[in-house]
Amino acid sequence: MNLEEFSNSLFDEVCLLHKELCVIPAPSHFEDKRAEYILNYLKDAGINNAYIDKAKNVVCTLGEESEKIALFEAHSDTVFPMETPLNYIVEDDIIKCPGAGDDTGSLAVMLCCVKYMAQNNIVPKKKIMFVANSCEEGLGNLKGTRKIFKDYGNRIDRMYSFDSSFKKIVNKSVGSHRYEVTAITEGGHSFGMFGNRNAISVLARIINDIYSIEVPKIGNSKTTYNVGIISGGTSVNTIAQSASMLCEYRSDNVDCLAEMKNKFENIFKNAEQLCIELKVELVGDRPCMSNSMDMDTLEKITKKAIRIQSKHTNCAVELDSGSTDCNIPHSLGIPAVALSNCNWGGIHTTGEWIEKSSLKTGLKITMELILEEGGLL
Repeated sequence: MNLEEFSNSLFDEVCLLHKELCVIPAPSHFEDKRAEYILNYLKDAGINNAYIDKAKNVVCTLGEESEKIALFEAHSDTVFPMETPLNYIVEDDIIKCPGAGDDTGSLAVMLCCVKYMAQNNIVPKKKIMFVANSCEEGLGNLKGTRKIFKDYGNRIDRMYSFDSSFKKIVNKSVGSHRYEVTAITEGGHSFGMFGNRNAISVLARIINDIYSIEVPKIGNSKTTYNVGIISGGTSVNTIAQSASMLCEYRSDNVDCLAEMKNKFENIFKNAEQLCIELKVELVGDRPCMSNSMDMDTLEKITKKAIRIQSKHTNCAVELDSGSTDCNIPHSLGIPAVALSNCNWGGIHTTGEWIEKSSLKTGLKITMELILEEGGLL
């Protein structure tokens, strides 16, 4: 296949598909309309095995039957609430729209490649699964990818996630635990009941303890913590009866992640005596890489991704750790990398943008990688 001619022939289509996907709201857990659109797109291409699963993933396969499956994913959800205006603006080679790059550009490119293969009877020699997966962002908690690996388990022997930048490939996962913590106290009037316990003060003590943690380090690992949101209280002259916060810790080392879990749990336990009730809910759980990882295959697919991505982008590619859909296969010891098939910026802002011409580059990256994994190159 001449990849240059292929990408030129599909450029208009991928741009149109990108626009149509961008203006469909798809917050995590609410990808229904986008999933329905994608399913119809695949069915119209003649892919009759496409379906939407219970996690709102859109799934299809191409290729001959084989014991093992190669998985390709791009996530369908965005970080933006349903009411966010999705204004699609084109300025020369720049397209602006909330979610335009993360991950709608990657999704459009992958879907165009799948449609082209189906309509041109390009049959991989190995079964290849394509998934427009749900709930990659934030408290989506990787629900979509969890479902895929629950359903197909060890049949998947490698995964490629299109969710990165031209200069980076993620081949090591950052795990995290996220908590909502709520303190309940007596509260009361700030003058008349002075001395009663204050829920905000309780959280302040917890936050102080968190920020006193000495993070563990094993080799070149990185571990962090953060308190991202605090809320509560009634008025300036009210002793706060209830206050809540969202906090997390992250690490790219499974043993460091376990150590942070113990530190946070001890802080929460010690704080129970400071209030009437301390409610702690685990709202996010992203695993990191298992010590049982097949490192030989991970190195092999990493080198393949670097070679193909750098070849078509003319960019030097660096390896990095990150929190992506790869966390799930990595936690199971299954090799996975997150690579790029478009160039974007302003991630997670309403000014998010994508370089329109990069979609053409992405078509070449995606198709070459699929053909190699399918034994056709």
